[in-house]
Amino acid sequence: MVTTVSFPGLGLEFELNRVAFSIGGYGLLIGIGFMLAEVYVLSNARKVGVDGDRLIDVAMVGLLCGVIGARLYYVIFDWESFQGNLSKILDIRQGGLAIYGGILAGVASGIIMAKIRKVQVRPALDLAAAGFLIGQSIGRWGNFVNVEAFGCNTTSILGMTGPKVVGYLTQVKNSGAAWAQGIDPTMPVHPTFLYESVWCMMGFLIVALWLMRHRKYDGQVFLFYTGWYGLGRFFIEGLRTDSLMWGPIRVSQALALAAFLVSAALLIWLGWKKKKLGEDFLPLYIHTPDGQAVAAGTFYQKAAGAKIQPEATAGEQPEPVEQPAADSEPNSRNKGKEPEKWHRS
Repeated sequence: MVTTVSFPGLGLEFELNRVAFSIGGYGLLIGIGFMLAEVYVLSNARKVGVDGDRLIDVAMVGLLCGVIGARLYYVIFDWESFQGNLSKILDIRQGGLAIYGGILAGVASGIIMAKIRKVQVRPALDLAAAGFLIGQSIGRWGNFVNVEAFGCNTTSILGMTGPKVVGYLTQVKNSGAAWAQGIDPTMPVHPTFLYESVWCMMGFLIVALWLMRHRKYDGQVFLFYTGWYGLGRFFIEGLRTDSLMWGPIRVSQALALAAFLVSAALLIWLGWKKKKLGEDFLPLYIHTPDGQAVAAGTFYQKAAGAKIQPEATAGEQPEPVEQPAADSEPNSRNKGKEPEKWHRS
């Protein structure tokens, strides 16, 4: 099945093969986003005192749990669409992944795995924030190939339309939803997936080109990410026509506002504390002896060696290994006899 998406103001029209994209389009874009994020994260891991090999384990667990969490979040807040056919829960080819569920599950599982693999959590979260921005910027194009997650009517040059857009808006309007009565299904709509993709890419450029080089404490980049994304998502979510609702409240918009306010408050407070107390307050892990050892690739080798054979403390001599005592007594056969005398013949 082929559908079209057009941007009349730009004079662009795209034909999308729904069969080809439904098989692996979403997964392909998630995979591309993950691989690009992994390249950036691994190339910068030791700069913040994180071992890249161990971080891969953390990232894989976070990715798997993130996808599961994104789906469960979507299903929970749209249960009416699934309760009659539970097998639909496992079908994500048509979309239905909520980013907040993915972030919450991915971060929680990643922290647990980081503890297991003895990876410092806050530096790892800073790297994860940059990875999230890359992955979200690319992953949002899955909404484009599925023709979903668009907004209300607009006269902007970026407005998009197409048969699936018209069909969805007509269906929603005919359902009697109060908020949809002012929508004209034949008019172009906001490409909100594009807005969010660009917003996330802008955030990544700020992180990669400036913030990672000027961090004052571990965790600062992650707080910037949650605040930056929350701010953009709050406004973008207000344009969408497919928001997950909790009564009259757009769930994602409420979470976005909370994320922005909490992150902004923490950034301001921690920045003030850091300025007041100096380097002794939340020192960067990479500036500690352990962080330097991780960067040099010797930290975990030393730790493993210490478990096998603890090093002697300064000034302490290793305890000699006790050897079996030599038999000082003569052989029992010669006991009481004088030693033989050797004579030249």
